Amino acid sequence: MSHVNPLIAYLHWDINRVLFEIGPVKIRYYGLFFTAGFICGYLLLRWMFRTEKRNVDDVESLLIYMVLGTIIGARLGHCLFYHPLDYLSDPIKILQIWNGGLASHGAAVGITVSAWLYSRNHPDQPLLWLLDRLTIPVALAGFFIRIGNFFNSEILGRVTDVPWAIVFEDGLGLSSRAEQLMPRHPVMLYESFCYGCFFIILLMLYRKYRSETPRGLLIGLFFIMVFTARFVLEFYKMRQAEFAESLPLSVGQMLSIPLVIAGIILLIKRRPAPPLETELLSKKSAKTN
Repeated sequence: MSHVNPLIAYLHWDINRVLFEIGPVKIRYYGLFFTAGFICGYLLLRWMFRTEKRNVDDVESLLIYMVLGTIIGARLGHCLFYHPLDYLSDPIKILQIWNGGLASHGAAVGITVSAWLYSRNHPDQPLLWLLDRLTIPVALAGFFIRIGNFFNSEILGRVTDVPWAIVFEDGLGLSSRAEQLMPRHPVMLYESFCYGCFFIILLMLYRKYRSETPRGLLIGLFFIMVFTARFVLEFYKMRQAEFAESLPLSVGQMLSIPLVIAGIILLIKRRPAPPLETELLSKKSAKTN
């Protein structure tokens, strides 16, 4: 474990998690950034649908699928991946989402499943086409959500003496005052920076190809970049799952490996985008047969 350097004046972070209150309603920073991610994602999808002459009105329906898939997947992922015994012994706690607990790996699964359910009713928006486009708003949402985690003082890093370390005086998961006064890696900001960079890369690639974006290119790159970054940054995080404390890899790292492999497969198997008319005709022919 790194020791505190007494010559460095570390930033002490102890901001109120609640931005403001309206009667019994509390507006939290985390909720604000979470919502900002979906709003920006909605606007990005409208722009992409309009660019490719798809039905822009479909974006509202797609947004509902994405919100539900993200929240349900992320919540189940947190409960089953990180604290299975706790939640399976008292399943009603799974529904208590206001007590916190969302997992990005679960969100990835939830978004994929919801995209599949949505695409079944929209033949002009096949699954791989849809997933390629969803990577851009999802990467941006990840950027916002990790900033929200910073304001929530959660997903804390390991103790370190680097000059940019931060003391999280009210950090979630810290049980003693001594732990609260130790400087730590602001690993949620590291992740936010990575997701912001990935968003720019994916957006630039989409702007280059637009409707001719090779199928599987963006989703493959997304899985590789996001979950490789997650694997590396887990070394700087506090362990979140108690049952994995003694394991060589964290739960987040073990879950990231298959997603990186899936990204590599998608990238290798990427294929040119067929014209929309050709794709619709092939789907109608398959249904007829």
